[in-house]
Amino acid sequence: MRKTAALISILLLGLISSLSGCLTYSLSGASTNAKSIQVDPFFNNTELGPANFGQTVTNRVKDYFQQNSSLRVVPTNGELQIEGTIVTYATAPQAPQASTGTGSAATPNYGALTRLTIAIRVNYSDNAEPKNSFKDRSFTFYADFDNSQDFYSVQESLEKKILDQIMIDIFNATIATW
Repeated sequence: MRKTAALISILLLGLISSLSGCLTYSLSGASTNAKSIQVDPFFNNTELGPANFGQTVTNRVKDYFQQNSSLRVVPTNGELQIEGTIVTYATAPQAPQASTGTGSAATPNYGALTRLTIAIRVNYSDNAEPKNSFKDRSFTFYADFDNSQDFYSVQESLEKKILDQIMIDIFNATIATW
């Protein structure tokens, strides 16, 4: 009985190790045979976004693809091509608070939180697999901050948080297999 169980265990281990060379797994989930990606400048088409925000987004896209895939970023003739436009960079009050007091001592209604929303419209071309290409797909995310904070003191961290999620969404929509 023991010899049979030991023999089965050895056979299973041998089978698993022989199959392991046939299986592939990517931690990033990247699924493309392409070797290069061309990232054209993202344009800031918003009134409130920082002047350099288009370049910031362009650099984030390049960095994200380099760090999470084996793609090489090239200036022209990439097998994959991505470009976009920042279409929303807006703040809006959230979590309204009731006014307190009466008469001249009354505090007006206000939002306890403010939401920064960023939306990016992306065009993606996959020259090897054109069916994977898309045009004018929007990626949007937001982050809230307390109104007791000055927007400019939290702006950079909010942008980072929002862009982190948007980069994941763009990556998943383009070359990931999730």
